[in-house]
Amino acid sequence: MIEIRTIEPTKTNLKAFTQFQIDLYKGNDCYVPPLISDDVATLSPGKNPAFDFCEAVYFMAFRDGRPVGRIAGIINDQVNKTQGKHTARFGFVDFIDDEEVSEALFKAVEDWARGKGMDRIIGPLGFTDLDHEGMLVEGFSELSTMATIYNYPYYPEHLSRLGYEKDSDWVEFQMEVPDAIPDKYNRIAEIVKKKFGLRVVKYTDRKRIKNEYGKALFHLINDAYDGLYEYSHLTERQIDYYIDIYLGLLNLDLVTLVVDKDDALVGVGISMPSMSRALQKSGGKLWPFGWWHLLKGLKGKNDRVDLLLVAVKPEFQNKGVNALLFQDLIPYYQKNGYKLAESNPEMETNAKVQGQWEYFTNRQHRRRRSFFKSLR
Repeated sequence: MIEIRTIEPTKTNLKAFTQFQIDLYKGNDCYVPPLISDDVATLSPGKNPAFDFCEAVYFMAFRDGRPVGRIAGIINDQVNKTQGKHTARFGFVDFIDDEEVSEALFKAVEDWARGKGMDRIIGPLGFTDLDHEGMLVEGFSELSTMATIYNYPYYPEHLSRLGYEKDSDWVEFQMEVPDAIPDKYNRIAEIVKKKFGLRVVKYTDRKRIKNEYGKALFHLINDAYDGLYEYSHLTERQIDYYIDIYLGLLNLDLVTLVVDKDDALVGVGISMPSMSRALQKSGGKLWPFGWWHLLKGLKGKNDRVDLLLVAVKPEFQNKGVNALLFQDLIPYYQKNGYKLAESNPEMETNAKVQGQWEYFTNRQHRRRRSFFKSLR
């Protein structure tokens, strides 16, 4: 018999909620665990500023006193008001390969959503687009990244059985880092510089980039991603929160800003050495030795780089700014010995974004999906 418990968001409970996933994938060479402390902060109403406009509930399934599944229910009021909808989200979902378990978990989150007046549920999604989203449906034998969900192949099968249907897909690409910048990228980049008066800005001081372009960077993300699938605009409190979290971790060689003649930010490209193997070795924990593995991942030898973020101001999109970004970044990739680059998720319908990879040797190696179900 399956027992569903509502999990109160205490630090101890949220650690157990996160640890369940790590235990479920123990020994899986493709799974990349989160840092437990990061997920606990994300799920904590007192820490995550997304709770200014979101509410959430957490459920865990138990059999004979042992955890066998987990799921979160989320309502993002900001997105619902913008879209004029009554949609709930499910996320942070994991379960053993047992139909009784998955049925009990999803019944709990669906009943909660109905009780809140929602008529539709979608997921897996987080509170905002900076959380992990999309259930893996292709590429189960590929090493995951720190920015994406990994799940077993039986997950989407369970969702289909429970009446969930495809809502949207993301695709991911792996590129080979070229020995030289593609000629076409060089030509386009030089044209763009002259035509629009753009230039690349690099920083070596974290405090300076934070003070001069920290807020502008996240406002650019809001502008560039506006209108994308279920996008949740970042508030000023969230921007301050993410500036403190992320800007301290970045290798500034791998951060490229493009500005216009007035020094206004029009494009940004942010990469990071792959942390997949380091996170696997850490087991999701900083102590006692996880910090050492993470430091080696950031500073040590690595043959992979993750393209965490590319954003371009709407009026400059499709005008070659991306070529300018990669004209700057590729030499740094070469300098650091990166052989492969991961695109991370892109909407399958976004042909313009995917078109930027045609000048590189690439393969589309993963696909992930959001599912929906009517609650009426």
